[in-house]
Amino acid sequence: MAEYNEARQTLTVKLVYYGPALSGKTTNLARLHDLVRPQQKGDLLVMETMGDRTLYFDLLPLGVRTPSGLDLRFKLFTVPGQVAHDGTRKAVLSRADGVVFVADSQRAQSINNGESFDNLAANALRVGLDFERLPVVVQFNKRDLADILTEEEVRSRWGATPWPLVFAAALDGRGVHETFAALLKEVWPALDAEFAMTSRHGLSAADFAAAAL
Repeated sequence: MAEYNEARQTLTVKLVYYGPALSGKTTNLARLHDLVRPQQKGDLLVMETMGDRTLYFDLLPLGVRTPSGLDLRFKLFTVPGQVAHDGTRKAVLSRADGVVFVADSQRAQSINNGESFDNLAANALRVGLDFERLPVVVQFNKRDLADILTEEEVRSRWGATPWPLVFAAALDGRGVHETFAALLKEVWPALDAEFAMTSRHGLSAADFAAAAL
């Protein structure tokens, strides 16, 4: 849940990249970090283990100031993909304002994608998030590899869902910006309703979607 500090005039938004192991969550954040203007980003923190590239999380703090003077901050995290670290997944997911689900486009990973998405839904409920209302964007990553599901196959399985769908090859940056912008668009209505971003702070939905890039 977004955290508003009236004394400091800051609003902190938490966004989480979720998905199976090695689907490209860390790569998404690394490429996004490359795209962000230098004055609006902090250091990208990565913790690695033998079993998974991200044991805890990557943190990418982004900042933007609204016309009213409100300091808008984004904190971006990834969760570990391995099932053994499910407790950490829940801890990172807690109080999230929006989620990017990073799926692996390789045919052999279809079952892992489904199990990981089910785990996202279950863990959201466990940490008190209303999954039916949680802003979610689904990214099918690794479009640069061989033996991947076609876009038509992906759309036939996911097209009827309420979640925006983005195709990406995060290793070379394709789809990374589009995914993040899609998530900001999904997150905007709840923030505007709760914190009057338009009427009180002079920030439009379009400005918000482009805020950090």
